[in-house]
Amino acid sequence: MSVNKVILIGNVGKDPDVRYLENNVRVANFPLATTERGYTMSNGTQVPDRTEWHTIVVWRGLAEVAEKYVRKGARLYIEGKIKSRTYEDKMGNRRYITEIYAEDMQILTRPQNQDGQQPAQNQQQYGANQYTAPATQNYTQPATQPVAQPTAQPEPQASTEPVAQPFIGAPTGMDDDLPF
Repeated sequence: MSVNKVILIGNVGKDPDVRYLENNVRVANFPLATTERGYTMSNGTQVPDRTEWHTIVVWRGLAEVAEKYVRKGARLYIEGKIKSRTYEDKMGNRRYITEIYAEDMQILTRPQNQDGQQPAQNQQQYGANQYTAPATQNYTQPATQPVAQPTAQPEPQASTEPVAQPFIGAPTGMDDDLPF
């Protein structure tokens, strides 16, 4: 078994480049910068910050969200997978590119007005509709069901009977015939 999973939190380097393909399918690309903070080693040597740039690719609904709400400087949470591909440039040279195909995206910064200011009371005007943004916006998580509040449980009565302790080992409910 193998896993191809990437989780990034970083800042958008430029506004998304959105393209429309056949059947009105959208795809957006934008750079995301992640920075490892510098530090001082025990011998006094300074290690500077190290910034990595990642090319993020979002499709369909996420591309629409990126087109509307993602701007240069926005802080994003991206979850997805790494894909590498090759292509030939205009000069006929073979080029290699590694991209992050986002499956989940959360905007961690609040939206800003056209002049770069945060809107009053966390509202921003988009066309004729007003949009009220939460502190973070998650665009791929399904709507959650309301969580029932726990009800008060009566306190357990002390018992003199011994209590069976659960077996701490293999998880319960395993119905397979695996030899390990």
